[in-house]
Amino acid sequence: MPRTAPVPAPRGRIGAGFLPVPHRYHLYLAEACPRSRRVRTAVALLGLTGSVGTTLLAAPASYAALRRAYEAAGHHYDGTLAVPALCDTWSGRVVSNHTPDILDDLAVRLAGRPDLAPPAPAAFTSAVRALLDPTDPVAPAAERTAALELLERRLAVRPYALGDRPTVADADLWVALLDPAVLPAAGPHLRAYVRRLCAHPAFGAAS
Repeated sequence: MPRTAPVPAPRGRIGAGFLPVPHRYHLYLAEACPRSRRVRTAVALLGLTGSVGTTLLAAPASYAALRRAYEAAGHHYDGTLAVPALCDTWSGRVVSNHTPDILDDLAVRLAGRPDLAPPAPAAFTSAVRALLDPTDPVAPAAERTAALELLERRLAVRPYALGDRPTVADADLWVALLDPAVLPAAGPHLRAYVRRLCAHPAFGAAS
């Protein structure tokens, strides 16, 4: 089974040794993995569905293909198959399994849409991180409550995480809020926000 937490692995970047060419890259994702859902949503939001292939790991053949890509990236690799994994179809190797790098490269290098991946305020990033890792011992219940309160205030004055339109930051917050351990504690503005995103084609397609 794939491991859905980061592990030491290649951290290549599109634009740094890997040319930003359409149809060159392929993503391996796992259905129940929050990081995979973030990447899958970003692909749809950025309009890359037709130029970046995706495989949801299920059949033995998909695991075997991902194993070969890891082995091509690291000689005699016998570690865990971490997802999401961005693979280069030209060389057959894993480029990266570091989610923030993958999201940034998809938006800036492949889609050419840095406007859809603007830097998020530190407070927003910290709040989302507290929700994405609800079982993390460094993110106790009080911290998660504070995060929800901060995000509720933000969504009271703007329709999306960073402004008037969805960005990659919304993929992160949306996935965090879909956690059944988080959403019941969300306020009315956050609940309305989730409904708004579920009606958006990019988010609804990845739900």
